[in-house]
Amino acid sequence: MMTPSLLERLTSRRTTLGPALYAAALSLIVLGLTGAVGIALRLPWLFPSLGPTVMLFFESPEQPSSRPVNAVVGHGTGLIMGVVCLYALRVQHTPSAPVGGLTPSHVAAGALSVALTTLVLTWLRTPHPPAGATTLIVSLGILTTPRQLLSMVGAILLITAAGWGLNLLLGTKPASATQKT
Repeated sequence: MMTPSLLERLTSRRTTLGPALYAAALSLIVLGLTGAVGIALRLPWLFPSLGPTVMLFFESPEQPSSRPVNAVVGHGTGLIMGVVCLYALRVQHTPSAPVGGLTPSHVAAGALSVALTTLVLTWLRTPHPPAGATTLIVSLGILTTPRQLLSMVGAILLITAAGWGLNLLLGTKPASATQKT
């Protein structure tokens, strides 16, 4: 008989406070670590789509969208589609949407990048909804330089490894790679 994971033990109680504390504490640790790396490197290693990813890892690790492969493939696809749409719609040299204002080109780049990311992830059966935010961050011109994009990749790999590792260390088995979506 296997020993129940910390999350299973916390969930078996009649309160939601235990699982909430588990998810909150581990989210704090992983995002704090990622932010510290960003400060040390002076790069944007903490960006909005990482928050929902770590929430998935720790709030619902059994869900297919929480699988490490889904996180890496999802954010990677979002990043690539964001770059493709940023350049295809020629908004790479304009101010980002939050700085210069939303333009029709920004709307087209944003909407198309999310649509393409959704298409690829659905086709590959690797759902990861936070990837929609990653593609918008890029296609709306918020993070676009090669250095910023590489830092996004590093942060995605770090939170995935840390999230997966912490769950395993605490006995929480994430959704299997072979689980049907």
